[in-house]
Amino acid sequence: MEKERVKERGQDRLHQQSQIDSAPPGDKNPQAKEEKPRSTWSWVFEFADMRKRDYVLSIAFAVCKVICIVAPYVVLAEVVRELFAGTDDFGFYVRDLCIMAALWVASALFHMLSTSASHKATFYVLGSMRKQACDKLTRMQLGDVKAQSSGGLKNILVERIDSIETTLAHILPEFTSNLLAPVLILVMLFVIDWRLALVSLVTVPLGFVCMMGMFKNYDVFNQRCVNKTKVLNDTAVEYINGIEVIKVFGKTQSSYGKFVQAAKEAAASYVDWMSRCNVYFSLAMSVMPATLLGVLPAGALFVSNGSLAASDFVTCIVLSLGLITPVITMLSYMDDLAALGVVMGEVTSIIAAPEQERPAQTAVAPRGSTVELENVRFGYGEAEVLHGVSLTAHEGEITALVGPSGSGKSTIARLICGLRDADDGTIRLGGVDVRDISAQDYNALVSFVSQDGYLFNDTVRENIRMGKPGSTDEEVEDIAKRAGCHEFILGLEDGYDTVVGSGGERLSGGERQRISIARAMLKDAPVVVLDEATAYTDPENEAVIEESVARLVKGKTLIVIAHRLSTIKDANRIVVVDKGVIDDMGTHEELLARDGLYARMWQAHMSVKDGLTEGGDAA
Repeated sequence: MEKERVKERGQDRLHQQSQIDSAPPGDKNPQAKEEKPRSTWSWVFEFADMRKRDYVLSIAFAVCKVICIVAPYVVLAEVVRELFAGTDDFGFYVRDLCIMAALWVASALFHMLSTSASHKATFYVLGSMRKQACDKLTRMQLGDVKAQSSGGLKNILVERIDSIETTLAHILPEFTSNLLAPVLILVMLFVIDWRLALVSLVTVPLGFVCMMGMFKNYDVFNQRCVNKTKVLNDTAVEYINGIEVIKVFGKTQSSYGKFVQAAKEAAASYVDWMSRCNVYFSLAMSVMPATLLGVLPAGALFVSNGSLAASDFVTCIVLSLGLITPVITMLSYMDDLAALGVVMGEVTSIIAAPEQERPAQTAVAPRGSTVELENVRFGYGEAEVLHGVSLTAHEGEITALVGPSGSGKSTIARLICGLRDADDGTIRLGGVDVRDISAQDYNALVSFVSQDGYLFNDTVRENIRMGKPGSTDEEVEDIAKRAGCHEFILGLEDGYDTVVGSGGERLSGGERQRISIARAMLKDAPVVVLDEATAYTDPENEAVIEESVARLVKGKTLIVIAHRLSTIKDANRIVVVDKGVIDDMGTHEELLARDGLYARMWQAHMSVKDGLTEGGDAA
């Protein structure tokens, strides 16, 4: 009955989650009606949050700037009329020239205020986008994150978001001003002479027709450029990360050739696109601004037949010259707007991705730290790797997971740590389903030390302090002493203030693992999962790490994954995993007595160990 209830509950969760995942971003009600995809600007203003006021101010200042730009045309029209009237009052002209100069200064001032406000809002938006995307990655299942290339994610979170800074900072004020200015100028033209106003617009449709050619198959060309750029980023990351292997195995030419090919294809995608657009762009830029082609002959005709004053004709000429330039500037942002939509789509695809199913608050606190897996199934894509795994790791005991490579040991560890969710079955901590414990609470209950021992590009002190943010320097050094790494840390160039490099590259594998264990000891979680904690250590350091681990797990629930069977023969329970199922479990002596897979693994382990010892003695 319990197994049926667990299975039904898992199916209900999957059904509910599928409804939520199929709903639009932000729609937490699976029964809600399907909504239209959100627009780019709705996302922008959501990211802007409290900075929306800055965007509003930016637009207001941009409008003031436009008024200061158009107003001189009115003053100039008055000057032209007075000139044709024969006015020789020098003071009048000086006054009008001073007014135009003041308006020019005011327009520059409003432009500065407008762009300053928009930049404040934009930098807030970019920061908010990065923060929300990075926060979302921590709430997604590890498999969903790892399914995306690190180069692609880095490109989105760094370069792609950076690329829209200029667009976001300038598009609102510039687009507003360049849209409003020609409208006001056109109104002035219609007030002076509606015929010349219409004639001045003759070249605009022709220019638009030319520009439409530029946008033919835009999505295809743009997506090609995006894809080729992602390939280039992935290839660059692969080349840099694998440079050691490339040099050792003499693959420099072939690997560099792959990078060069990716770079050429990325460049070619842009060059081909631009080459195709050049003809249309050149035609549009030649035809659209040529307003005088219609204004001059038509105006001359109207003046000659007396239906238009010469002063108004000159004013119309000046106004027509300033009519199309803002429109062209505005159109130049169309490509940036399209790119903005693509980038926003990439970022929001991360932000709107499905999350692990966890409550905001824990309803029932776990009782103790016993870990139970009941009929757990899990797969990567369509391939199931765990087939109904059930086991219990008791509080205060050491439970070891052993088995051949690829048997599912590390997958079990990651499920216990909450890095992934089981497809079916139940995992409990202290009698409570882990999916009923908030992510923050569960993170405080479990420590995980992987065989990689990843360290951040920071000091040794700060890497250890990550186990318990806010801990004092004395606490950090005390835990390092208890973890057996105090002496080697003092031997580093700057001691605890030594920067370890990206991933801890300046330290040996054993040193990284010892610092990782110190970090886990400082966290002091009741459940500790060690995935090959001695993988990169020599026998001397292995003894130090085992002694440190013994102090770390005293009174806790310890789950150990080990290939060196000699390191776990004293465990309270050894679980043998093979091909995604539990093959056997018991103590070291019990498993040897059954003469099964564990006994064969032990014999192979001891024969290798004896062979290494004999080789060492012979040497």
